[in-house]
Amino acid sequence: MTSRISIVVLAVGVAATCAQAEPALQGKDAYGDWQADKPGTVRLIRPQDLVRPGATRSVASSSRVVPRPAEAALRVPAGFKIELFADGLRAPRIVRVAPNGDVFVAETRAGTIRVLRAGEGGKVATNEVFASGLRQPFGIAFFPNGDNPQWVYVANTDSVVRFPYQAGDLKARKAETIVPSLPHDGGHSTRDIVFTPDNKRMLVSVGSLSNVAEGLGTPPGGMEAWSKAQPLGAAWASETERAAVLAFTPDGKERKIYATGIRNCVGLAIQPQTGLPWCSTNERDGLGDDLVPDYVTSVKEGAFYGWPWFYIGNNEDPRHAGARPDLKDKVTVPDVLIQPHSASLGMTFYQGTQFPAEYQGDAFAAEHGSWNRSKRTGYKVIRIRMKDGKPTGEYEDFVTGFVVSDTEVWGRPVGVAVAKDGSLLISEDGNGTIWRVTSAAR
Repeated sequence: MTSRISIVVLAVGVAATCAQAEPALQGKDAYGDWQADKPGTVRLIRPQDLVRPGATRSVASSSRVVPRPAEAALRVPAGFKIELFADGLRAPRIVRVAPNGDVFVAETRAGTIRVLRAGEGGKVATNEVFASGLRQPFGIAFFPNGDNPQWVYVANTDSVVRFPYQAGDLKARKAETIVPSLPHDGGHSTRDIVFTPDNKRMLVSVGSLSNVAEGLGTPPGGMEAWSKAQPLGAAWASETERAAVLAFTPDGKERKIYATGIRNCVGLAIQPQTGLPWCSTNERDGLGDDLVPDYVTSVKEGAFYGWPWFYIGNNEDPRHAGARPDLKDKVTVPDVLIQPHSASLGMTFYQGTQFPAEYQGDAFAAEHGSWNRSKRTGYKVIRIRMKDGKPTGEYEDFVTGFVVSDTEVWGRPVGVAVAKDGSLLISEDGNGTIWRVTSAAR
């Protein structure tokens, strides 16, 4: 399929934010819906602000994706503009930028990786299918880190493959299977992939099979023996090596569990200042409109983040009451809590020079949008605020305007990446487009 590529200015941020940042909304005020979202709104959700399970009802309210209305206008903060970068794509998901500036896009449902190259004036001059015949590809990574990678790695839903790569390649050469098998028997299907800064380890995220490990039962050999032999919080049976980040050498050897209890780490990224991996995570459903917060967090090796027995610290999931008292005080609390059911997907850290200096080192995450909340939330891109390389816990609405009404949306953000020129690229898989945010002063 040939995608139609265009550069069209859609919207410029006008008075969406004040010159000075707005105070953060906290407590119940931090929870909102698509009608209240606007660029510049800052939210701070803290563990102590959580409601009790069942305090709000749990509902199914899926959105209907409609063609992008002619009058649709995305909103960005004052001082920025947003324009259509690419359309006609086949449900683009993760977006990664090669060191030479080429834009690699995972068209997951189509089983393809596409590469886009900008020409004069930033307009896309080249659009090619790099690789096809893949199995629900999602994560893309270049290895080794640096200006001259030799491989492109792709995380399929059931494996990791790599292609020999030279800068400028538009067509993949013969694939080599590095990890022949990842857990893939249903449930969350996305697998993201990153390499540690020293190029010694490959990290792969694997989401859970289930919502909250219903019917998990007792582990082989009993709970005491299992907990002594396995990483902290590791699940078993159909959830073995799931709700986790796995670690390998770059050639797929020395397989181990890096961190556990992360229900669905859809987006992986390495924080430049610390070298730590971060996860953009979908949490569980069924405890009400306002539980459990999604989150964006650093991921420490050997840490346990709660799923399925606990959430956001030692809050016990009532569906597993009394099941794992040994883990209650061993749960790592995530760094940044996001409004429940936002469906936080791809993430990236900003290291470009185009945006104002205060954006340097901050993170961006794509919120795909709720399906089980009475008032729709998500469907936006958020900015994760950092101070001296550490998260403040606050996040800010950065791009909004993908929702048409209470029942209809035209865009569902998935991937975020920083282009070589410092602009921010955003994919959405509802209408198959990629958007480009630039400084209005540029």
